[in-house]
Amino acid sequence: MTAPQRTDYHEYKVIHVTDGGIKAVLLGATGLPMPVIEGELNRWAAEGWQLVFMAIEQRRFALFWDREAAVITLGR
Repeated sequence: MTAPQRTDYHEYKVIHVTDGGIKAVLLGATGLPMPVIEGELNRWAAEGWQLVFMAIEQRRFALFWDREAAVITLGR
């Protein structure tokens, strides 16, 4: 059974989670750190925040490498 969806949020919070830039330089490619994202979501959920929207962005890093980030919108 899934939890009911809320659409009447009274406040929002946007958090930005990025991967480490040093991994891009050493390994050439990186992915988002899932344990870090889970930890952030669990920390905010303990304070009553719920995930509203999440987007993944890629940015150029140090001329040759790309870096991923998650932009997460929370509401309560």
